[in-house]
Amino acid sequence: MNKTLLLAASLFAAVSTPALADTAPQHTFTRDGDTYVYTTKQVAGRTIISGRVLNTGDTFELAVRGNRVTGFTGRREVAFNVPAASARAVASTAN
Repeated sequence: MNKTLLLAASLFAAVSTPALADTAPQHTFTRDGDTYVYTTKQVAGRTIISGRVLNTGDTFELAVRGNRVTGFTGRREVAFNVPAASARAVASTAN
């Protein structure tokens, strides 16, 4: 569970790197030896973060609205609050 929360929290602190692709820009970061690849998009006033862990193939999808984050990572449901500044930073990277 702690690793799940660290994953989600890391998305807000990660420095993103756009990948070369014709679709939505991909972002990537590595934490604790795991590499995460994800995209962001705006849907109905929420920022949706969708991606996977390259090392394991696990997928995740998080929805950010205001400072509230909900979603799934692997088969686990997650929900937590983040500082408003972090939520705004994530929203600004969405397509």
